[in-house]
Formats: sequence, C-alpha cells, structure tokens
Amino acid sequence: MTDQSHTHFITQWTDTFSEQIHSRLDKRNRMAEAKSLAYKTGLKPNVKSVDLSKRYELKSKEELAAITTDYQFAGRAMLVRDFGKAAFVMVDDGYGRMQIYLSKNDVSESDFAEYKALDYGDFVWMRGFIFRTGKGELALHAKEFKLVTKSIRPLPEKFHGLTDPELCYRMRYVDTTMNPESRDTLRKRSQIVHFIREFFYDRDYLEVETPMMHSVAGGATAKPFKTHHNALDMELFMRIAPELHLKRLLVGGFPRVFEMNRCFRNEGLSIKHNPEFTSIEFYEAWATYEDHMNLTEELLNGLVMKLYGKESVVFQERELSFARPFQRMTMRQAVVTHAKISVEDTRNPSVMIDLLKKKGHDPAKLKALSADRLMVMCFEEFAENQLIQPTFITEFPTEISPLARRNDSNPDVVDRFELMINGWEVANAFNELNNPTDQLERFADQAKAKAAGDDEACDVDYDFVRALEYGMPPAAGQGIGIDRLCMLLTNSPSIRDVILFPQLKKETFFEEH
Repeated sequence: MTDQSHTHFITQWTDTFSEQIHSRLDKRNRMAEAKSLAYKTGLKPNVKSVDLSKRYELKSKEELAAITTDYQFAGRAMLVRDFGKAAFVMVDDGYGRMQIYLSKNDVSESDFAEYKALDYGDFVWMRGFIFRTGKGELALHAKEFKLVTKSIRPLPEKFHGLTDPELCYRMRYVDTTMNPESRDTLRKRSQIVHFIREFFYDRDYLEVETPMMHSVAGGATAKPFKTHHNALDMELFMRIAPELHLKRLLVGGFPRVFEMNRCFRNEGLSIKHNPEFTSIEFYEAWATYEDHMNLTEELLNGLVMKLYGKESVVFQERELSFARPFQRMTMRQAVVTHAKISVEDTRNPSVMIDLLKKKGHDPAKLKALSADRLMVMCFEEFAENQLIQPTFITEFPTEISPLARRNDSNPDVVDRFELMINGWEVANAFNELNNPTDQLERFADQAKAKAAGDDEACDVDYDFVRALEYGMPPAAGQGIGIDRLCMLLTNSPSIRDVILFPQLKKETFFEEH
C-alpha cells in the first residue's frame, strides 16, 4: 500500500533537495540559532528604484553627498559582490534595480551577520542614504540591513536566466524574476486592459459581471467544459461566452453594458488558443454594427497611440498600421480576391469543392455542405492569412451566424463583421437578433445539429427566447479577444507569452512506483 502518512508527503519532496538547497537550509538554521527570523514581516520600503533613479540620476557625487535623507528600500538580491568586510548587492524591487552598499563598519553586528547568511535570490530590506560609487553609479549606503525572506531554492544561473519556454510558462514566478522582458510584456497587458476599461467607462458603458457557470451552453459555437453542482444535483457548463446574459441586460433596461470576461472552451491548444481566455464583450442599444466598426477603430487607434505614441506596431517583423480608417470588404470579395475565382464561382459548390480538395479536405464531406458553408471554408483557407493589416470582413452567411440579425435587403447574410489582423480574428460583432421567433428557429437548428453529433452546436436557451419576447431594443454587440490583441501589441509570438499562467500538461514531480 502507498504510504499516505504526514511524513511521507514531506519527505518525498525534501528527498529531492540538491546540495545547494541544503547549504541554504543550513544558513537558515544558523539564523534561527542566532534568534533571527528567516521570514520577517513589518519591514516596509518607502521608495522605489525608479523614483530614486529619476530623482538623482543627474546629480553629481558632491551634490549627493549633501543629501541627508534616509530611504528604506527592499527587494530581491539579484547579484552579490562580496569583499569580505563590505559588499555591493544589486536589488530588484519589481520596478527596477538599485545597488546597495554595506560595510561591517556602518551596520550593527547582527545586521552584518544577516548579510553573511545572504544568498542570490533572497529578499532584503535596508535603510540608508543615496550616494554615487567610485564608478559613478547610483547606490544606497546601508545603515541598517535585514535579510527578510530566505530563498532556499536557487534561481537559475544569473547571466543566462530561464530560457526554456516550457519552464518559463510553468514557472512564471521564476520567468518574471529572471527575464525583465517577460515582466514588461505582462505589465503591458495590464495597461491594455486598463485602457480598454477606461475607454468604455468614458462612453457611459456599465461594467457588469455575469455567471461563469451556465445551465445551458450558449452564446457561441464551441465545445464547453462540464461540471456538476452537488447541492443542486445538476450539470453545469463553464461559460463559452457571456453574450446571452449581457443581452438579457439590454432587455432589462441597461442600454450600454460591457464585461471583461473569462471564458472556457474545451478545444485544442495552439499559439493562438488557450482553453481559458479573456475577452471583452460590449453591447449598445440603438447602435449598429457600422457604428461599432467606427468605435473599434477609435478604440484600437487610441490604444496603440497610448502605448507607443504612434499609429503602428511591429509584430514579428511586420508593421501593422492602426491608422483610421481600416480596410473593409465583404467575405465574398475576400474569397474572390484571394482564392482567385469569380463572384459566380463563390455560389458554385463544385468549383469550391475542387479548390478545397487541393487543401486536403474530404470531397465526400464537402458535398454535404451548402454553397455558403463552402464559401466560408474558402475564406478560411485562402483569404484569412492574407489579411495582415486591420480589415473588417462583412456580410457573413446567415447559416453560420445563429445570433446575428439578418440583413434587411439580403436575408441570406447578416449584419456582422469580423476584424482580421495578421490573419487572425481579433473581434467579432453584429447587429443583434431581437426577433424571438427567428431566434427560436435558429436555436432549433443548432439543437438539431447537436443531436446529430455536432459537439460545438448550442442548446435551445428558452429563457433567452422568453427574454426576447418581452422586447429587446435594436442593438449592436461585439467581442474582442484580449489575449490575441495583447500578442499583437507586445510582439509576442505565442498566446502563452501574454497569459500569466497558461494551461499546460500536469507536471509529474515524483516517479510512479
């Protein structure tokens, strides 16, 4: 029988400790013997490294010598240069780096003993004054020094850092410690999200939070994750989209709403896909999808200008221009342009089947599809990856748009656009379907497809149909993928680069016996 004792769970971990870890544990033990806590609290910094640099970078050595202000500074020791009775310690406080100088002659005996227990990677606190070193570098001269947190596991070798991408994603806490560019990318993501939120606040949108567990999977065509609620004894689905709840709010008298939402789709992983992802969805009564094209241009142009002070960014050696207006074309026009066929050919199944066969698609399965579905496949195969600059694609077939409003002059298409950038779908928007009879029929089509084996089709959401029966004002709604947008605006080649903790295979710590 496998040992499940308290001791077993501890020793199976500590048995893996290296000699370096044991050396650090010995130092921690010596601190304890000296009545010094290896994990202190209550010691706070009162200044950031960036503030010190801005304040004093232009001051001369003589000018700094006249400054008597004491600063309290704290962070992680990233480099230790020991000279026996003195040392320089490079400290990273999360905002930048600053050197600390300490001498045995200037700190207490107990403080210097704490320094002697210091290892690369420990967290430290000091109190002292600013000065310039003999090499002309800014530094803080310590009057007090404390080792605040003893790091028992060594960080990677300081000059090469953590370079294995898989380990960077799995141990993000080490990645962001060792790789400033990773930290900068993830900070920039926060700036992007902040800007987007403020953009909608400024336009009188109400931020809301809607359920993440649904009794009916809907709002998008995707395979959901399932879970079970024990107390209610019912199956639930993790949210694949917040759309239907947000539109219920339009029914309920909230004319402008948005949600910065987490969604879950039980699908594959790729450089553009993570099963848990972030998007913003926003809905506006009395607006049209054309209004949202203009709004989206304003949002993205303003965001790029805020981040970089210009209207373009470079992504993987391609310059992407967010200057307004963005290019606009219908899906049919895109297929004609990039598949090199005529408009008439986009309505001819046999022509499109021949094209798709060359891309490896099964002819038998293709023959079961409508001309509109074949056109969509041709768009995906021939046009999508050619749409590098921001481009709005419009006039999607009604058949593939179960929640969008039919176009008044051509009911075979819906009032919808997708924004393509770098060959990726970044945003999806449409005039919302508010005819409950039409919505019920489309739900029924989806439910029929699901019963036939389509695991991405949605069920009938009768409560949503009931909500529409009370009346929903004409409206436009849109979703923007935050993760992909962050990739483009931070020049990150993988979605995992812009997600703090991306989904990975479960790590195996111990060999199975």
